[in-house]
This record gives sequence, C-alpha cells and structure tokens, in this order.
Amino acid sequence: MNKLESLSKLDTLLNYFVHSSAITLIVLFGLSIYFIATFWIFLDRYYVITSRIKSESKSLKALYTNQSKTVASNSLIFTYLSRVNTPSKSILEAASSDAIRASTKGLTWLSIIASTSPFIGLFGTVIGILETFSKLGSQSNASLSVVAPAISEALIATAAGIAVAIFAYTFHLVLKRKAYELSSLLASQSEVILSQVDED
Repeated sequence: MNKLESLSKLDTLLNYFVHSSAITLIVLFGLSIYFIATFWIFLDRYYVITSRIKSESKSLKALYTNQSKTVASNSLIFTYLSRVNTPSKSILEAASSDAIRASTKGLTWLSIIASTSPFIGLFGTVIGILETFSKLGSQSNASLSVVAPAISEALIATAAGIAVAIFAYTFHLVLKRKAYELSSLLASQSEVILSQVDED
C-alpha cells in the first residue's frame, strides 16, 4: 500500500512539472538555488563563527585567570596587537570590527533571500493562475472541479517561496546572535588588555 501511495505521489509530482509553464519552472529552479545557498551559507558561517567563539573564549579565560598577559596566538586580534608596541583602544576596535566583518560574510545574502523568496514564489503563483484562467477561458465547462486543482498547483510556488524564507530568516537570526557573542568576547578581551596597559 505504501509503495502504491508513493508511486501515486511521484506521478502527481511529475505531472505537475510536465504541465507547468516555463516561468513556473524557472521560479521553482531559482527557489531551489536559494534553498541550497541558504543552507550552504548557514553551515559555512556557523562553523566559522562557532570555532572562533571557542578560541576567543579560551583566550579570554586565560586573560581573566592571569595565565597570559596577552591574547592567544589564534585570537582574531593577535595579528593587530603583534604589530604595535602599545595597544590602544582604536587599534583594538579596528581589530574587532575587522574580525566581525570577516566572520559574518554571507549574512546579507541570507537577509536578501529571506526578503525576496516569498515574492518570487508569489510571482510564480500569479503566472500559474493567469495561465490557468487563460486556458479555462477557451473551455466551455469551467467548473470548480477543473479550476481548483489548477489553482492549488499554482500555489506550490508561493509555498516554496515561504519555506525558503523561513529557513533563511531563521538562519540569519541564529548567525546574528553568534556574531554578537563573538563581538562580546572580542570587546571583553580588548577591555582587559587596555586595563593592563593602564596599570603599566
């Protein structure tokens, strides 16, 4: 029974793609690319930011416990500090902002995908409905049983656009929170280093 149901669903899906217009297929293809890009950006940035948070938290812990007088060598601000004799607030702020900018590459794309994908899906639906009504206009027996399945097929593009937007927006917020954590760790390290300079 399950095999028959899955074959029926596959047949319905294939039937949808065969009877869809070129514009609807282009819209669904574009949303598929958006979907893949959303997950690609999220997984890449999540790994990068999470690993940087771990290294910065270890560096901050070493500073707090007086195990080290400067940041760890794998810290994002180590390169900046190694080039100057005396750390200053402006150098540390530049290092932190540069590190955050490098770590959050791709977040703009997630925001763009989240905001545009529902409209792209809606565009596909509108085109599908227009084509449905133009086909039904030439038929004499346009009943609800004929119109309803065609409109429900057209709404698939909108559903796909909303699904992509949900993932993109959620991933954007998760990465934004992670970037805030990273920024806080860098700011805390900067404050500790500046306090050590003041003491000297």
